Amino acid sequence: MKMAMNCPPLTVVLISVSLWILLSSSLNYGTETDIYCLRKIKDSLEDPYSYLNSSWDFNNNTEGFICKFTGIDCWHPDENRVLNIRLSDMGLKGQFPPSIVNCSSLTGLDLSSNKLYGNIPQHISEIIPFVTTLDLSSNNFSGEIPPSLSNCTYLNSLKLDHNRLTGHIPLELGLLGRIKIFSVANNQLTGQIPTFQNSSIQADSFANNLGLCGKPLDACQAAAKKSHTAVIVGAAVAGVTFAAIGVAIFMMFFLRRVVVKKKEEDPEGNKWAKSLKGVKGIKVSMFEKSVTKMKFNDLMKATNNFNKDSIIGSGRTGTMYKAVLDDGTSLMVKRLQESQHSEKEFLSEMSTLGSVKHRNLVPLLGFCVAKKERLLVYRNMPNGTLHDQLHLVNNGVKVMDWPLRLKIGIGAARGLAWLHHTCNPRIIHRNISSKCILLDADFEPKISDFGLARLMNPIDTHLSTFVNGEFGDLGYVAPEYARTLVATPKGDVFSFGTVLLELVTGERPTHVAKAPENFRGSLVEWITELSSNSELRDAIDQSLVGTGVDGELFQFLKIARNCVVSTPKERPTMFEVYQLLRAIGERYNFTIEDEMVMPSDSGDADYLEELIVAREVNQNY
Repeated sequence: MKMAMNCPPLTVVLISVSLWILLSSSLNYGTETDIYCLRKIKDSLEDPYSYLNSSWDFNNNTEGFICKFTGIDCWHPDENRVLNIRLSDMGLKGQFPPSIVNCSSLTGLDLSSNKLYGNIPQHISEIIPFVTTLDLSSNNFSGEIPPSLSNCTYLNSLKLDHNRLTGHIPLELGLLGRIKIFSVANNQLTGQIPTFQNSSIQADSFANNLGLCGKPLDACQAAAKKSHTAVIVGAAVAGVTFAAIGVAIFMMFFLRRVVVKKKEEDPEGNKWAKSLKGVKGIKVSMFEKSVTKMKFNDLMKATNNFNKDSIIGSGRTGTMYKAVLDDGTSLMVKRLQESQHSEKEFLSEMSTLGSVKHRNLVPLLGFCVAKKERLLVYRNMPNGTLHDQLHLVNNGVKVMDWPLRLKIGIGAARGLAWLHHTCNPRIIHRNISSKCILLDADFEPKISDFGLARLMNPIDTHLSTFVNGEFGDLGYVAPEYARTLVATPKGDVFSFGTVLLELVTGERPTHVAKAPENFRGSLVEWITELSSNSELRDAIDQSLVGTGVDGELFQFLKIARNCVVSTPKERPTMFEVYQLLRAIGERYNFTIEDEMVMPSDSGDADYLEELIVAREVNQNY
C-alpha cells in the first residue's frame, strides 16, 4: 500500500497498514461494483477501433488495476473506485450504458464525439446522482431531454449539443444553481429557454434550434403579443423613478433615525423573531426521529423568543442560541446571517449536510426556513467553543493542559480530514476557526458552523462549487482567497493551522500579546517571522513548557507552521496533518484507531498526483 506520507513511528505505520486492510475489506462491495460497472460498459458498446478492448483487461485482481484503463480516473491510484469516465472520440456505438449506475462514486462523465444513439434515460439522475460534469455532445441521441437532470444538483457543466434531441428544454433545469456551462446547440428543440441563475450562458449555447425562444434569444411569441403592456409599464416606471429618487433621499435620513429608534423599541434584539410568530406553515425539517415533531413555536419557546440572554456565541455566519425544550433536552439554534443564496440552494445544502455524520462533527439535527430567516438546529455542546476555553479563562478556572489540547487538535483534524477525503460528496468547510470547534461534555471536539460550507467539485481540479467571496473570520483566511476568491481544501488546511497555533501558543489569531509593541500583524505572520528554534520555543504557551512534553510541543508547532505557509501546494493535506498529530498522541489513550481516515479519494488541491508523491512535512521532527 502506498502511503501519502512517511509516518515517523513504526507502530503508526503498522497500525495504518492493518487498518487499511480492514477498511479495504469493508470497501470491497464498492470496488467490486465499480469493476462490474466498467465490465458492463465494455460489453454494451461496440468498440470498432479497439480502444477499450486493448486497454480494459479484467484478467487482473490487483488493487487499482482499473485505474490504468484508458479514459478512467480513480479517486486514488491504488483503489478501484472510479472518479471520472472520459471516453470521448473513440467511435463507440450503442445506447447510453445504464450500468454506469454501478460506478457509485462517479463525478464526471464524458461520452462525447461517439456514435451513441437512442434516448437519454429518463431516470438519469438516479444513474449519475453526483456528477458535476456531463458531456453527451456530438452523438446521435434523440428524444426529449429528461427533466430528471434537474435532480443532478451538483452539475457544473452540461453539454448536449450536436445531437437529434427534440421537444422542450425542461424549465426545471434553470434551478441548477451550480451550472456554469450549458449547451444544447444543433438539436431540434422548441419552446421557452429556462431562466438560468448564471446569466453568462450565451446565445450560441442554443444555436441552430429553430424553435427555441426567450433570453438570450428572441422573445417568445406569447410574450411579444403583450409587448404593448411592457411599453405602458415602462412609461409608468419612468414616471415613478423621479418620485423614487426623492423618496430615497428622504429614506437615507429617515433610516438613521429608525436604527436608533429600533434599539429603543427592541432592546433585546429579537424583533425579527417576534415578527414570525404569526406566520403560518413554518416548518422545522428534522433529520432524526427523536425530534421529528419539533415545531417552530417549540424553538421560540425554547429560546424565550430568541432573547439575547439565550445567545451563547456569534461569529462570521450568524448567532448561536441555547434552546431548552420542555422535556429538558438542550439544543443549539443558529440564526444564519442573510445570504445571497436562494432557498433552493440552501435546502439542497442542508439536505446534504444533514446526512453527514461523524464523531467529530456537531450533529445537524434540522433546519428551518421562515421568510428570509434560516435557522440550523444542533445538539448542545456543554463546554462551549475552543475559542472560549482558550482565551476567555475566568479567574480560578484551570488553564487547559497539554494532553487536552492535543486531544482536541487530533479530534478536530480527524473530522476535517474526513470531510476532505472520505465524505461523499466531499466538503470544504471554508470557516474553520476556534469558534467553530465545539466541545462536548468530555471535551471531544465537534466541528460546527457549516454556514459557509460548500461541496467540492472534483472535476474542476480543486475548486469549490460556490465561488462568491464569502469566507471565514479574519486571522484564519488563507492569503490566496484575497487573490482568487476561490475555496480549496488547502484553504481549510491554512485555517486549521491557525487553530493549531492557537492551541500551542495560547495566542489569539489577530492579536499576539507576546509580539513586540509595534507589531500589528496576525498570529500567522508573527510565527512565520520567527526563524530560530529558540524563538519558536519561546512562542509556545509558557503554561505548557517544562511539563515533560517540550518535544511534543515543538513537533506540534512545526506541523502548525507547515499548515500556514503562503504557497498552498507546500501545505500538507488534512490526511497528512491528522497522521502527524496522531503520531504525536500515540502514547495517549484518546486516539481512535477504528476511525482512521484513509486517503482513498485524494481529496485535495492537486488531487490524484498529490497523494502519490510522498511528502516531507515531518522532516527534522
